[in-house]
Amino acid sequence: MVNKITWQKAGRVTEPGRYMFTFGWLTVTAEDLAVWQQFPNATFTLVQTAAATDAGEEFRLGAFDLGESRSLSDLSDLSDH
Repeated sequence: MVNKITWQKAGRVTEPGRYMFTFGWLTVTAEDLAVWQQFPNATFTLVQTAAATDAGEEFRLGAFDLGESRSLSDLSDLSDH
């Protein structure tokens, strides 16, 4: 099963960092935030980065989907961030 997350489900975080969610810890980078700021409805795949520990599971954001109405050419604006 592939787990995905939207900016809304991530609480619309505004700073890069490590955040605790019900599924575990999520590291959000400045690049991830740039995608969400440009495309607020983008959905990222959660990628597990470490084995589960007492502190929980660790994830980062992986591939993302911009939705049906977006194309890769829309990403050219991200280089400005």
